Amino acid sequence: MYAAGVIQPLLSPYRLEAAARMFALPRLDSLKLTLPSCCLWLLTTSLAAQSTPSQTPSPATPTIRTGTQLVIVDVSVSDHNGNPVHGLKQGDLILTEDKTPQDVRHFEEHSASDKPAGPQMPAMPPGMFTNYTAVPADSTLNVLLIDTLNTPMKDQSFLRDQLTQYVKKAAPGTHIAIFGMSTRLYLLQGFTADPEMLKDAVEHKLIPRASSLLDDPVGTGADATNMSDIASDSGAPTEVVANLQQFEAEQESVQTQFRVRFTLDAFNALAHYLQGFPGRKNLIWFSGSFPLSLSPNPDISDPFAVIADMEEEFRETTNLLTRAQVSVFPVDARGLMTLPSMSAANSGSKYVTNPKAFGADIQKFSQSQFDEHSTMDQMADATGGKAFYNTNGLSDATAKAIESGSNYYTLTYSPSNHEWNGKYRSIKVALSDAARAQGLTLTYRRGYYALSPDNAKKPEQSAVVSEAVAAAPGSASNYARLAMQRGAPTPHDILIKVRVLPVSDKPDDTLATGNVVNPAKPLKPPYRRYQVDLVALTQDFAFTKNADGTIGDTIEVKLNLYDTDGNLLNVAGQTAQIKLPADKFKLLLQNGLQYHTQLSTPAKGETFLRIGVHDLSSNRFGVVEIPTSRISHLPPAPAAPPPPASNPAPPKP
Repeated sequence: MYAAGVIQPLLSPYRLEAAARMFALPRLDSLKLTLPSCCLWLLTTSLAAQSTPSQTPSPATPTIRTGTQLVIVDVSVSDHNGNPVHGLKQGDLILTEDKTPQDVRHFEEHSASDKPAGPQMPAMPPGMFTNYTAVPADSTLNVLLIDTLNTPMKDQSFLRDQLTQYVKKAAPGTHIAIFGMSTRLYLLQGFTADPEMLKDAVEHKLIPRASSLLDDPVGTGADATNMSDIASDSGAPTEVVANLQQFEAEQESVQTQFRVRFTLDAFNALAHYLQGFPGRKNLIWFSGSFPLSLSPNPDISDPFAVIADMEEEFRETTNLLTRAQVSVFPVDARGLMTLPSMSAANSGSKYVTNPKAFGADIQKFSQSQFDEHSTMDQMADATGGKAFYNTNGLSDATAKAIESGSNYYTLTYSPSNHEWNGKYRSIKVALSDAARAQGLTLTYRRGYYALSPDNAKKPEQSAVVSEAVAAAPGSASNYARLAMQRGAPTPHDILIKVRVLPVSDKPDDTLATGNVVNPAKPLKPPYRRYQVDLVALTQDFAFTKNADGTIGDTIEVKLNLYDTDGNLLNVAGQTAQIKLPADKFKLLLQNGLQYHTQLSTPAKGETFLRIGVHDLSSNRFGVVEIPTSRISHLPPAPAAPPPPASNPAPPKP
């Protein structure tokens, strides 16, 4: 078994090699499309095959064969001025788990100054797209998460100005991706070290959005007029006022619970996406509130009615982040906070009729600040990051978070406790006597939940990965749902390349065969029809050998068409149960999995085509998203081939 942090460094050479193999597969523009539309090449080969099964060839996937359990801990070391410290030796850091000394098996120093160049993407022909992202195999990746779900619009505008300042002075070679979060996760800019691309994303994609789940979506700071306040001012009975206060508090709690679940779902999806990249990732989370804990409200008749237990969801999220080797740096986007009761936006009239309300508001504000800062610190401690609050220098906080997360030491150990009972295990890293005298500060994740993936209800709940699923992502149902949503991160568990070309330069009035339009958003002619040709790397699928010697798997290909608002317009695809003799499987390894179909889109207007391959056995995904504006000007696809013979021979590699 392996703890999550170890998986990606071990597999990073494989992903680079796999990408090279994928681009070496037959070029889609040179394939002879001799198969009918909406047909998997390997499925047709299976049905036509009559040969005797032979010995199964060993796939070119990396196989990690060991029963050892490994845990990885990234430790950032800083001096009394907050500057990173380099040059420490293995003996300078002493690691214990549950107060038991552990033998460090691997020790490695990482420096922000060591920024290897990323692998070069091969030139892609017109109409060709891939989900492969070229990032350095041995460098730190950084993610800026803009949380519009929990942040008022005023603070979003302030954050945008601060990030504009940061990208202008970001250190060269810093690889950054930008995500947005509302009720789900959006990819705004993929990983890049190009400052112009980052600047363009910040200036044109970080559009302030109001969150309907916030009490003050704009961020005016003015007190909202509640029914309980109106009832109290009008002299209503005390019991009526108390009941109204209870109702309002419970409604607010429901809104907060929605924000908690949307937030955790977004973090889970992001962890799944980042798990496919090697090495450490720093997640800088900019938010106007951090609603991961709900405390009793002493101001209402039933204080405990607003409590929601999120411990299991929080544990699952932190374990997912651990598996993906992600450290979270929460940053309070509101800057330095002041008492709302002192704001000029408040008239203060309620304090005239109810003098006790002033002290109650101060206490409520102080408790809210304490809870949110505690949540920020808890998330940072659980993942090895650091929280930033009560500062207006968000640009400087971003720079410090990236610097701290890019200079660190990696310690790997095999736990001496072999009982995986789901309990929390604390990790402590201490300095040797010589290093302690320098007054250094250590930042690292403080523990993990020792859940065995073999016994967990859901594999993604475990921070430890068994040998059988060492290279596979978790199987959360939410991940399967979000993977094909418009604007979401494009999973790359399965590496694919896709060619999309218009069938003709003229619109037509006939919907492509196999297309299913959304009845709520029906497409109307004229249409523009596209030929879609896909090839995927066979080694990324979980093919298994059956008792009869054949090799099988269940694979789903989906094509979703969306409008600019994210509404689903049209769907195509196929699910196939594969069963191949070994000699035909060898051909599949050489040629890759190929799929050909056609999809109709509106003849006018921008739409987005999201193409995905899903291995149902391992829950791995490969997805690309393509704006049709990038392909509508391309030349038409080759003419459709004649129908195949009744018993066609499989194409040669």
